[in-house]
Amino acid sequence: LVPDLYPAWHAGKSHWKNDKSLNKKSLGIEISNPGHEHGYKAFNEKQINCLIKITKILIKKYRIKKQNVIGHSDVAPLRKIDPGEKFPWRYLSSKGIGIYPKKRFKNLKKLKNTFQGIFFKNLHNLGYRYLNTALRKRIVKNFQRRYRQSNINGEVDKETFKISEFLAKKAKIS
Repeated sequence: LVPDLYPAWHAGKSHWKNDKSLNKKSLGIEISNPGHEHGYKAFNEKQINCLIKITKILIKKYRIKKQNVIGHSDVAPLRKIDPGEKFPWRYLSSKGIGIYPKKRFKNLKKLKNTFQGIFFKNLHNLGYRYLNTALRKRIVKNFQRRYRQSNINGEVDKETFKISEFLAKKAKIS
């Protein structure tokens, strides 16, 4: 609803990589869904196909790197959980939008605290901030809502850790 050359004030208090308050440095695409508090549901195919077309145009026009196609829960994980676990991040990645692990990592054993430190370093390397907080479980849940939608428990287990490791490496070479 706002031309892409004007700030839309869509991100609110936000942080990604070295940028704070992303309203002036990002583009927001509003997606219709009642959300978690009002009957959260799967996104319809027509809406996602339209999103893909718009996003590809914006990626090309503004030379946006794949790892910088992100959601509210990435830039404001202490306030936001959308677009949530029903958003088709894997499908978008298959269409060249965003990054997502191609292989699945299975092994849900909880990791020792030393690996949790590396996990948060991986998130930092991806672009996540707000990591020095007592609310780390919320950040882990948001990461899982995006990258491991089948099991959102807020625990840094081996699968969550391996996904973070894979994505940090992929973001580094992209």
